[in-house]
Amino acid sequence: QLYLVESGGGWVQPGGSLTLACSGSGFPLDDYDIGWFRQAPGREREGISCLDLHGNEDYAYSVKGRFTIYRGSAANTGYLQMDSLQPEDTAIYYCAAVRGRGTGCTRLVRDYHYWGQGAQVTVSS
Repeated sequence: QLYLVESGGGWVQPGGSLTLACSGSGFPLDDYDIGWFRQAPGREREGISCLDLHGNEDYAYSVKGRFTIYRGSAANTGYLQMDSLQPEDTAIYYCAAVRGRGTGCTRLVRDYHYWGQGAQVTVSS
């Protein structure tokens, strides 16, 4: 059975940082494009970042320059480093994966096949 497991969510004050981790179980995540999504209460799930097999990154305007997506040295793990967090970043964050095709990554929900369970990130003072 293939699934993703997220960790690293929590509470942080405005201006703070958090790092989310995404581990693949049952499949080689290194062969997959990784996407990070978030869903705030009452809003649709939005793609905020993605990373393809060749290391090409893409970010939503709302997080560009503050968030960084990368693969860790440990096999089968992806990360989302989040800096300068603001209250509007409060949401449930999801990682997702789709078999990489080497043609760039996508931030569209419909393009991803495997999803993590979600991690709550709360930014408040």
